[in-house]
Amino acid sequence: MSDDHTHVQEFFTSRAAGWDRKFPDDGPAYTAAVAELGLRAGDRVLDAGCGTGRALPPLRAAVGPTGVVLGADLTPAMLTEAARAGRDRAGLLLLADVTVLPLRSRSLDAVFAAGLIAHLPRPEENLRELARVVRPGGTLALFHPIGRAALAARQGRRLTPDDLRAEPNLRPLLAGSGWRMTSYTDQDARFLALAVREG
Repeated sequence: MSDDHTHVQEFFTSRAAGWDRKFPDDGPAYTAAVAELGLRAGDRVLDAGCGTGRALPPLRAAVGPTGVVLGADLTPAMLTEAARAGRDRAGLLLLADVTVLPLRSRSLDAVFAAGLIAHLPRPEENLRELARVVRPGGTLALFHPIGRAALAARQGRRLTPDDLRAEPNLRPLLAGSGWRMTSYTDQDARFLALAVREG
């Protein structure tokens, strides 16, 4: 396990138990972002870096009982909290590294990733792995329940030009990873970049 993974696990393990209480009002933003993925009944979707599984219920609602919902996370404590909240009833929880997914190529219709990109050790390579498991024409949602400026203010830092989520950086990053960005929203209330799997 790399130092990056160790750092991510340590960061989230120490915060897992109180995560949902710290961000109690994010539910509607997750539901709205999932709606924009354009999922249909029977689709297969992965919540990559699912954390406590807040996206799993709206993902299940979108794909219905015949669809497949997977939630993958690197941190056991986050998956424990997801199960404690009952979100394992909405999707199958996987203890898995999203940079090396235990899934067949082109086996999914979509990937939802909330807050993930900032924790990817090699973003272009890691986004390529997400593209590998999605069929051509499938979709990716990179989401955060608050925008870049609001998140930076919350964390006590300034936005810099090298921020991966800035549109001039994210668009070519996605293009180099097998994705074509189709929409980009960065407002105080949310961040959402949607992309389609090329090829």
